[in-house]
Amino acid sequence: MRTAALVLAAGAGRRMGRPKGLVTDARGVPWVRLAVRSMTDAGCGPVVVVTGASGEEVAKLLPAGAVRVHAADWAEGMSASLRAGLSFLTTLAEPPDAAIVGLVDTPDVTGAVVARLLETSYPATENSAHRCPDPSIVLIQETLARVIYDGKPGHPVLIGRNHWAGIIATAAGDVGARHYLRGRTDVRLVEAGDLATGADIDTVT
Repeated sequence: MRTAALVLAAGAGRRMGRPKGLVTDARGVPWVRLAVRSMTDAGCGPVVVVTGASGEEVAKLLPAGAVRVHAADWAEGMSASLRAGLSFLTTLAEPPDAAIVGLVDTPDVTGAVVARLLETSYPATENSAHRCPDPSIVLIQETLARVIYDGKPGHPVLIGRNHWAGIIATAAGDVGARHYLRGRTDVRLVEAGDLATGADIDTVT
């Protein structure tokens, strides 16, 4: 099974004072590189970074191998980025079976968090490419799962391919796939509070 990754890094970061795709950690490492690394360390691919505000500057910070997709309507909010990323994945010659969606402003989310989400969502996985010996590919494409931190929903979120069209059609505003996921009983919750806080950082500390 192939699991792509979407890193949403399009926002202007008004409360932060600059686009979050340009923010760096205490060591000077851009958050966007940390986000890409967490996905690649877990074996996801391709890793797609969705840009918006200051998109050209953010693009210069991307590590080799990351794919950039620009959301022209990024100012609408997170949903615009999500739609742009999922729409791009549908155009690939061999679309992946699922996508892991992460945010650029959750810098303590590591590859260990992403790997746990994958391993829990795909219980029969083998090797770093997450190839499942189960012949039922449709099962993976139907998967919905998300990380929780001490019981509170957070990111990343795993979205099977069969859900992409529904999310593209319904995502609006600054809430991503929340409307699509709300009230569903088939979303697997994966606790990762022992690995990270998953905190969404909006302001300079």
